[in-house]
Amino acid sequence: MFLAVPLSDVGPCWPAKRTRIFRLTALVVLLTVVASWVGGAEAAPNERPNIVLVMADDMGWGQTGYYNHPILKTPHLDAMAANGLRFDRFYAGAPVCSPTRASVLTGRTNDRTGVESHGYALRRQERTVAQALRDVGYATGHFGKWHLNGLRGPGVPVLASDDHNPGEFGFEQWLSVTNFFDRNPIMSRSGDFEVFKGDSSEIIVAEALKFIGQQAKSKNPFFTVIWYGTPHSPWVAADEDKTAFGELGSKSQDHYGELVAMDRSIGALRQGLRQLEIEENTLFWFCSDNGGLPKISPDTVGGLRGFKGSVYEGGLRVPAIIEWPKGIPKSRVTSYPACTMDIFSTLANVAELTDTVMLQPQDGASLAPLFSKDLQLRERPIGFRHIGRAALIDNNYKLITLDIKKDTFQLFDLDNDPGEEHDLFKERPDVARRLRAEFQRWNRSVAASVAGKDYPEGTVSPSEPQPRFWTTVKEYEPYFEAWKKRPEYRSRLK
Repeated sequence: MFLAVPLSDVGPCWPAKRTRIFRLTALVVLLTVVASWVGGAEAAPNERPNIVLVMADDMGWGQTGYYNHPILKTPHLDAMAANGLRFDRFYAGAPVCSPTRASVLTGRTNDRTGVESHGYALRRQERTVAQALRDVGYATGHFGKWHLNGLRGPGVPVLASDDHNPGEFGFEQWLSVTNFFDRNPIMSRSGDFEVFKGDSSEIIVAEALKFIGQQAKSKNPFFTVIWYGTPHSPWVAADEDKTAFGELGSKSQDHYGELVAMDRSIGALRQGLRQLEIEENTLFWFCSDNGGLPKISPDTVGGLRGFKGSVYEGGLRVPAIIEWPKGIPKSRVTSYPACTMDIFSTLANVAELTDTVMLQPQDGASLAPLFSKDLQLRERPIGFRHIGRAALIDNNYKLITLDIKKDTFQLFDLDNDPGEEHDLFKERPDVARRLRAEFQRWNRSVAASVAGKDYPEGTVSPSEPQPRFWTTVKEYEPYFEAWKKRPEYRSRLK
């Protein structure tokens, strides 16, 4: 169901054929999206697995029902965890969003890729998992937040002329915005702007299911990336999704209400895969892009130290689940340390791709062996760098520096001190020396990547843009007057 929107409501030069508002509910998602394809989908699995990557935006490690959150219920994530592989020590590639997204697509820590912090552009000299899978016959689609094109500010629809749009990095179809987005968003379908009505999480899942249904009908393996704008601020939840949080402050009510809708969309996605009879050989990977937020009640990080923006556990450790009935037939919980840099290597492994599809050096490792057996020790440490701060995780030990230039460190034993309260740097000089040397070696390697030494050219392309706000981009100027009426843009367009 859709209604035409007057051009005056969306701005000049708006493509008339795309001016539509979609009224979406979970019921419509399942009935209108899935039903038309269920008869045509083949129950027998593809030789290669279908792949769905789903990522929340600012969801903390403690914000799930399966971790016994005191108020929030997440029945669909809980069901996913009960049927798959749940990671209790999974790490975002960085403590903020754009860097982690770069690590997902490349398998490399963010600084190597040019994405130093939020709003930095992913270098076009990088190789992405979307490109690798597209090149072996996967249909590829991106839905939701992009934030890898160097634009800052509230999410706006990605321009067709943007030379860092999702299509430039291997996504054949995309419905995307530059950054965070909320209810009733304006999005870009490969450059054509569309206005939607409803919760943003349910919208992008419904649109992704259309794409998935088309591929199932055509018997194509697919790679689908769904990047939510939830629960990033500003928080605007439907009244019915806030009813359980009446005792909280208004911001916390909306924050948790958005997570209720997001969890419901996870349920719609899982049901859609079942309706299409492709769930058995679909690898469905859920995680968050960084740690939880401060000033939200109850606590978002499950008692860990720090929040989004911090290299302590609360800023890096995030919820994560992989559900793949064919590949992970027995549900399990693991404390094996894993990270978003592992995603590319893992998917290349299960899709039987060669290592040549990945730009070297890689910071991740395939988690596929973990699908069939318990692993205790990770062979290589996990390194993190973000605006002068850094961390190195070597199984139970974690080395942290809050200023790389000062060469001062803290050391924690996460097995015995998950809250990172007791600094062991002086008490365990043997471990401290070993990890400091390992960090310095890794840090030198990252510095070479930052300089472009990993690329055939040996240098970074001078055409890569610097971070800027979309309000400085001339192609958006014709929309400013109309967008002043929208709550997400009003403060930027005064």
